[in-house]
Amino acid sequence: MLLISYSVSPWHDIPLTLGDGVFNFIVEIPKESKAKMETWEDPSQANAEVEGAFGDNDPVDVVEIGEAQRKIGEILKLILSMMLMMLRSISRVHYTAIRDWFRDYKIPDGKPANRFGLGDKPVIQISLDYALKIIHETNESWAKLVKRSVDAGDLSLF
Repeated sequence: MLLISYSVSPWHDIPLTLGDGVFNFIVEIPKESKAKMETWEDPSQANAEVEGAFGDNDPVDVVEIGEAQRKIGEILKLILSMMLMMLRSISRVHYTAIRDWFRDYKIPDGKPANRFGLGDKPVIQISLDYALKIIHETNESWAKLVKRSVDAGDLSLF
């Protein structure tokens, strides 16, 4: 038996889409943990729709609301419209708890609370088309980084 071992980069080797509206989702922060890995968004690029919003090396956060604790780096299939429908069906209490967690989770590390864009609108009010636009814009930002058409700063690309 021949055994071949190789490394896979979650940033460079896993395609964004699988076709038919299905995306790859890589678990960044497993449920009930603080383990974390970062992705990249161009810090020099401003969002014209949100005043003062620039790339922060963390373009898209996805919350998998389920009972299983996933492993960091685990790859899941994501159908964005299903995710948005699930968020529409959660109670206001659950939505508030999720939103508060995203606002406050960096505070124990001495960092300020996160701020939300789009006039502080809840995620459930953002259209599917707008969500897809953000996903594709951040993927284009990553592609520019990999092609070295923007400065990587202190980031290690490989």
